[in-house]
Amino acid sequence: DVQLQACGGGMVQAGGSLRLSCTASGITWDQYTLAWFRQAPGREREGVVCITTTGGTKYYADSVKGRFTISSDNAKKTVYLQMNSLKSEDTAVYYCAAERIPSTFIQSSWTNPQVYTNLWGQGTLVTVSS
Repeated sequence: DVQLQACGGGMVQAGGSLRLSCTASGITWDQYTLAWFRQAPGREREGVVCITTTGGTKYYADSVKGRFTISSDNAKKTVYLQMNSLKSEDTAVYYCAAERIPSTFIQSSWTNPQVYTNLWGQGTLVTVSS
């Protein structure tokens, strides 16, 4: 089966850290853009960060720059999201998604959830208490 499996969510106090992981199965890992999105209650799904499996290019939303770090282990087909200095506004369900986006369009389109047509993880809840 083709799927993404996300895990690592939980509850943490403001200022704390969590690490999420997203493991792919059933896909050829090359030339994918793996992205983390999040969705808080009553809000639209927003792109947090992405990484390309070929080349390792990374893009971050301004709201998480300097606090979140994405990395990948290509041998394990897994991406990790290290979240430090968490704030209450980071509380959301976090989803990973994968898509083969042409390289010339990644920077302009990676935050658009509609670009990721087929591969989404099941979501993992991150709760940051203040």
